[in-house]
Amino acid sequence: MNDWLKYKVHDRRYLFWGTYGLLVLGAVLLGGLVGMVFGYTVDLPRVQELEANQPSVVSYVYADDGRVLGQFALERRILVSYEQIPRTIKEAILAAEDAQFFSHSGIDFRRMLATAVNNIIHWDGKGGSTLTMQLSKMRFTSTEKTLERKIKDILYAIDTEKNYSKEQIFTFYCNQIPLGHGTYGIAAAAEFYFHKSLAELDLAESALLAGITQTPARYSPILHASRAFARRNWVLGRMKDEGFISEAEFREAVQQPIVVKDSRPDDSPAPYFLESVRQYLTANYPSTDIWQGGLRVYTTVDYDMQTAAERALREGLIAFDRRSRGWAGPEFNILNQGEDLSEYVHPAWRLLFYEGQLVHGLTLESSAEAATVRLGSFSAAVGPEEIQWTRKTRVDEVLKPGDVAVFRLEEINRAERTIRVSLQQIPEVQGAVYAVDNRTGAVKAMVGGFDFERSKFNRATQALRQPGSIFKPFTYAAALEAGYSPFDRVLDAPVEFRDGLGRPYAPSNSDNEFKGLIAIHQALAESRNIPTVRLANAIGPQKVADIAQRFGIRRDFPPYLSLALGAAEVTLSEIVSAFSAFPNNGVRTEPYFIQRVEDYNGVTLEEHRPTAHFEVMRPEIADEMIYLLRGVVQRGTGRLAQQLGRPVAGKTGTTNDFTDSWFVGFVPQVTAGVWIGHDAKKTLGNRVYGATLALPIWVDFMKEALQDLPPEDFRNRPPREPFSTQIVDSGGTTEPFPDLEPDSRENAPLSPPSIEVEDITPNPPTR
Repeated sequence: MNDWLKYKVHDRRYLFWGTYGLLVLGAVLLGGLVGMVFGYTVDLPRVQELEANQPSVVSYVYADDGRVLGQFALERRILVSYEQIPRTIKEAILAAEDAQFFSHSGIDFRRMLATAVNNIIHWDGKGGSTLTMQLSKMRFTSTEKTLERKIKDILYAIDTEKNYSKEQIFTFYCNQIPLGHGTYGIAAAAEFYFHKSLAELDLAESALLAGITQTPARYSPILHASRAFARRNWVLGRMKDEGFISEAEFREAVQQPIVVKDSRPDDSPAPYFLESVRQYLTANYPSTDIWQGGLRVYTTVDYDMQTAAERALREGLIAFDRRSRGWAGPEFNILNQGEDLSEYVHPAWRLLFYEGQLVHGLTLESSAEAATVRLGSFSAAVGPEEIQWTRKTRVDEVLKPGDVAVFRLEEINRAERTIRVSLQQIPEVQGAVYAVDNRTGAVKAMVGGFDFERSKFNRATQALRQPGSIFKPFTYAAALEAGYSPFDRVLDAPVEFRDGLGRPYAPSNSDNEFKGLIAIHQALAESRNIPTVRLANAIGPQKVADIAQRFGIRRDFPPYLSLALGAAEVTLSEIVSAFSAFPNNGVRTEPYFIQRVEDYNGVTLEEHRPTAHFEVMRPEIADEMIYLLRGVVQRGTGRLAQQLGRPVAGKTGTTNDFTDSWFVGFVPQVTAGVWIGHDAKKTLGNRVYGATLALPIWVDFMKEALQDLPPEDFRNRPPREPFSTQIVDSGGTTEPFPDLEPDSRENAPLSPPSIEVEDITPNPPTR
């Protein structure tokens, strides 16, 4: 009995001290928890920052009709109000993430407890965060799975619910949720995945976006189409269970295939132009405003003209490359380099694929009838149709196992991981297109090369190239200002000049023929070199240099006779701007491309004001230049431009050894130019003139670019009559030929003596 009492006492002591210890431990833990919570509360960011700190938003660049040309952004985000969010989107997000959002106080304790039990049993890692807690995670904490973060999310949710309405919180969430591929917020995601506004989304598309919110990398319809499909249908099921949609709506929506657009978010018809805009903004605005502040930049570019210019140049360069080189073969073969077919990875395969993109593909196997090509995780079949342009009959003559070649992605099937492709070849030659409005100087189109991703050098504005005969109009303009008429005669016959050091300079015609006395208008129309040099000698080469500078080509031109034939360097943008003065009554306007810049709130930060207009030529002389340049199209080297079926004028240009091909032409409203050449000084091929390469691309561009512009005629002021029986001789004077009738001068057998002029360029450009 005593022993029993003894044990009882001991048991009570153990019970007492055990209970006491547990109470103390509980008090310590509770105190620690309270202290930790208090500490977190002190350090908790103020919820007012949700409004005070506007999240990063996209800065948009617009064409002149309001269509989007491109964007600048660190995070692609479009902010919307609660009223702008469609009901279907709201219900899809609530069903997927927090069905009780509008009834709880920021924390759904029942859901959190159920989730905790589920995680203990199944350990599936699911969370029980409400939308308010998720907002905390996005804005103030992190994705780290720790007790500290969870406590902070709960405290933040409580504080947020005190300060904001449910509608405000829901809007914050919808504008900030990441949705994959650099997009943030549902509006930006709708634009990225479907090329639609929120109001245009249907039920299935809304459910797809709501499903992505949980884990964008896992449920991206671009990277994981089957997962995205299953997740979307799960969201639709949740919407049905919550009573948001009917059984019929559910059944219809789950049957719809997933169709997403395959364009990059930064895909633009004007990448070179966008880079010029970026450079301008960088020079005038803080980088945070450009990349995060949501600027609205309204430009002068005509969207349709720009797309026409991009297409015409790309197709023209590809066609020329195929004509001149044919199939040059694959870029390399990995088997020859000792690499394995199954392990090879091209750097481009790490990027997001989109239709129209040029991508390197690896040939896995080939036969006479077909080849199998791998492009990242996709495969493609290449048959005779895809290689037809190579003029090969067997596919294995073009593609062998291990060959890496360039393909254009025509159609992407992400569900089956297949792509329909066409065999391509990157042209060796480059080019540029530039167009301006004659009356205002507004830049309407700009293309600086074949592919911006491969070369960001803008050949329209940065490349200094020898202009060749495209420079001749300045010589003829100077001659007209000196008093000559388009009908005056100039001698097309061999001649030799000597500079001050006695070095010879003997210009020649590209066809090595001579036509005797010809009218000035014929000399320019046929781009005759010798008559042009005789004119320059007659008026003095310094006048040619002066008028070129007056027209906006601000360079120091040595006053040598070869300048008359384009022995100088200019950019395409300069020469196009200069030509625009001819159809603008002799008035040149300074080119510009920014119309207006606004901040995110619509406040105008700057607006283009009409710039100074420079009268570079008397109107009557400008009219005579139009007459001369129309002659180039009507009966000279620019005849192909007659295909436009409207009044047009212009000038071809080709340089020595056929290294540069030019055409600059205009209608009364627009002046445009095309340049084609290699980046390095290299021939384009034998007899590749401006009329045979640049001009066809120009015509192709203008046919599409002018579709919405009504035909206009040039002013109909007649050119001056010629001086009676006078010609221009090589000595820079005019002399009478009274014994020659005007209609017999074409074949006048004249060969004037050489005279000395200052000229040190022995090999001027040819036509």
